[in-house]
Amino acid sequence: MNVKSFGGRRVAVAAGLVLALGCGVSVQASATVPRTVGGKGAVAACSQDVLGVSAVKEPADSQEARHLLLIVQNAGDKKCNLYRHPLVRLGADARTTVPVIEESDPDPGVPVTLAPGEEAYAALLVSGGARDEYEAKSITLGLQGRKIGSTAGRPIDVPMPAPTLYADDGQLVTYWTTASGFALDFIMSR
Repeated sequence: MNVKSFGGRRVAVAAGLVLALGCGVSVQASATVPRTVGGKGAVAACSQDVLGVSAVKEPADSQEARHLLLIVQNAGDKKCNLYRHPLVRLGADARTTVPVIEESDPDPGVPVTLAPGEEAYAALLVSGGARDEYEAKSITLGLQGRKIGSTAGRPIDVPMPAPTLYADDGQLVTYWTTASGFALDFIMSR
């Protein structure tokens, strides 16, 4: 299982690595850097090997985990690109990935570039109404590659912000952005 988390929303990379190692969690922050695609000087796609991943409830004091903020942090030593939106699956039996909110793309066609230590966000609406509700005990996040339809690295098991999520067929996710508030604007009113 590939679980990486740096705890809170704004914890420094070094503190996260110390915490993870102290708890016996294997962290491979920059052991493997993805191959650069696109020629000399091009920025590689981010992969599970260089990202710390977490999910938090929004608002933080919410009783239910209906609105989540997915956070990735570049724990590597080189810039990397996040393409389009995360490929999210809620629960082990999820048949498809969560649909994206198309209008949430802040800069269509342009990847989000993360320097070492920088974070990016995607907002996740776990339930959009009372349609076909089910219990999800896991969140899996896939990263898209440079070419549409391609992936970058292996799926990542995201630490759960609650023991169980009550998901339904109204799930939605946003594109990656470096502004958490921008991403959350698309799901908080739903």
